[in-house]
Amino acid sequence: MDTLTAVLKQLSLGLEPDKAAALARYAAMIRAARERTALVSRRSMDAIERRHFAESLALLLALEERGLLLSPALDIGSGAGFPGLPIKIARPDLRLTLIESNEKKAAFLEQVIAELSLDGAGVVTARAEEAGQLPEHRAAYALVLARAVAPLRVLVELALPFLAIGGVLAAPKGSAAPREVREAQAALKELGGTVEETVRLKVTAQARAPTLLIVRKTGETPERYPRRPGIPRKRPL
Repeated sequence: MDTLTAVLKQLSLGLEPDKAAALARYAAMIRAARERTALVSRRSMDAIERRHFAESLALLLALEERGLLLSPALDIGSGAGFPGLPIKIARPDLRLTLIESNEKKAAFLEQVIAELSLDGAGVVTARAEEAGQLPEHRAAYALVLARAVAPLRVLVELALPFLAIGGVLAAPKGSAAPREVREAQAALKELGGTVEETVRLKVTAQARAPTLLIVRKTGETPERYPRRPGIPRKRPL
C-alpha cells in the first residue's frame, strides 16, 4: 500500500479517497490470488505496484492529455487486468471490455469487477483472433489498450479489427518500439492503421520509461483479418 501511495503521488493523479482505496483493494486481490494463479510474474508486490500500476496510470494520464480516453474501450490480453482495470477504477465512467483467453485469469477479472462494483466493465473469455470476427465486437470500439501482448506488426492484426474508423490503439512498448514501428509498416498499410504519435510515458521510478505508440484506425480492415488463432504470430504480415 505504501508503494501504491507513492506511485499515485509521483504521478500527481489526485484520486479521490474512494478510488485510491479501490486501487489498494485491487492490489490486495492480486496479492491473494497470485500464488494460486499465474496472474503476474513472481516479483514482489512492491515491484508489481511500481511497474504495473504505475505504467497503467501513466498511460491514463497520457491518453487524457491528448483527449484519447475514449469509450467504449477494449483491453486485449488483459491478464491480471493491466492496463484496463487501474484506468477503469480511476475513471469509472469509462466503458471497458477486457478480453482474456485464460479462464482462470478471466474469472479473476470478473471477481474484481464484482467486488469493486465496476459498472460498465465486462469480461470476454476468448482469443482476440476469435472475438475480432464477432459482429458484436468488430469495429465496435473507440479505444483499444494492449500492454505486453505482441510485437506491433502482430498486435495491429489483433487490435485494428475491433476499432471503428477514427479509433485509436494505445500500446506501451519497450526500447524496441522504433524497430517495431519500422517492421509494422506493411501490416499497418494492409489493415488500415497509421502510427500517429510516439510518446515516453511519465514513469520516473523506472530507468527507462515505456514508449507509448498511438495508432489511428484510418481505413477499413479487410474481413479476412484477424486470421485464425495462432496464425498472426506464426506468419506476421
